[in-house]
Amino acid sequence: MHPSLTLRSAAPEDVATIFQLICGLAEYEKLLPEVDATEEHLAAALFGPSPRVFCDVAEWTADGRRETAGFALWFYSFSTFRGRHGLYLEDLFVQPAFRGRGIGKALLAQLARRCVAEGLTRLEWAVLDWNEPALRFYRSLGARALEAWVPHRVTGDALLQLAANGAD
Repeated sequence: MHPSLTLRSAAPEDVATIFQLICGLAEYEKLLPEVDATEEHLAAALFGPSPRVFCDVAEWTADGRRETAGFALWFYSFSTFRGRHGLYLEDLFVQPAFRGRGIGKALLAQLARRCVAEGLTRLEWAVLDWNEPALRFYRSLGARALEAWVPHRVTGDALLQLAANGAD
């Protein structure tokens, strides 16, 4: 039996594994101390009554053994300029032991097919500027960096302060 790749939508029983993959990604990105999510948070977000975030799982089968090799966690975005939705890829991660097998490309291609099928205008994501292997990989797929755009974030105390002061 030849090794094979299966892509599927995440199921509730995948939550613990997805959480481990998220922690693996955070460790790779040197951001593990920033992870305060829990499996319960993830389960509620992905499988609660009105999910707003979705996850695709990549499974690799070889020698009669099936293993979770990676995941793509995404949500719908919206472009006011285009007047239509797109997809925002929050996280893409393939475990180191499974890299070089086309799994990341397969996950991205599946999201691209979803965009085409649903008439969505874009698939976008962010990547750390030091992650040259990822940058090379994304460029090889035709992705281009949006160099004129600077991401911003309000979180923690700054978020609380903005919420309190914004009501004046």
